[in-house]
Amino acid sequence: MPRPLILRQAGVGPWPMNAYALICPESGGAALIDPGAEPETLMGLLEGARPERILLTHSHPDHVGALDAMRRRLALPVWAYDAPHLGGLRPDHAFGDGARIPVGRRQLRVRHAPGHIEDQVCLELEGEARVIVGDTLFEGGPGRTWSAAGFRTTLETLRRVVLPWPDATRCYPGHGPSFRLGDHRPAIEAFLARDHGDFFGDATWESGR
Repeated sequence: MPRPLILRQAGVGPWPMNAYALICPESGGAALIDPGAEPETLMGLLEGARPERILLTHSHPDHVGALDAMRRRLALPVWAYDAPHLGGLRPDHAFGDGARIPVGRRQLRVRHAPGHIEDQVCLELEGEARVIVGDTLFEGGPGRTWSAAGFRTTLETLRRVVLPWPDATRCYPGHGPSFRLGDHRPAIEAFLARDHGDFFGDATWESGR
């Protein structure tokens, strides 16, 4: 049985935001995910590894605040979802839903997860029950939305992308602690069963808003 990818996490910036490094245990090849702030802390996540690329779960400022600094420092390509408004970030590689991204000898699978923002993705660690979910969902609720249409899209993402994952799946969000999906599945299903009308904004699983 192959060893799992090494996952390192650090809270960076004033919110804070979770930055991640994934490292292949055989080759040392690594990906830095969501370089939001604090370049020195981000470099510490990569200590002893051989970084290969920078990945973005989405383009909100708190997730890319140190992107230019890390791009210059590491001289690595930036990979991001193929969305029109990403032009200002100048990704070197644009990927789509279902793409496979190498991390050393391992792979991540991209799942497009819009709602919070159009370019949001989840990164599934292939062969493992672990997913880096960005701001798609958190332990207490889904990611914030800015329109009723965006909220409806979030509901569809939860149905289409999130709920099919096994209960044992551990989700690593853009803010706050990781959590086991099965521990929150009943609350998410009840949330999806409610009539939310034209709601948008911040929501919790229990209250719906």
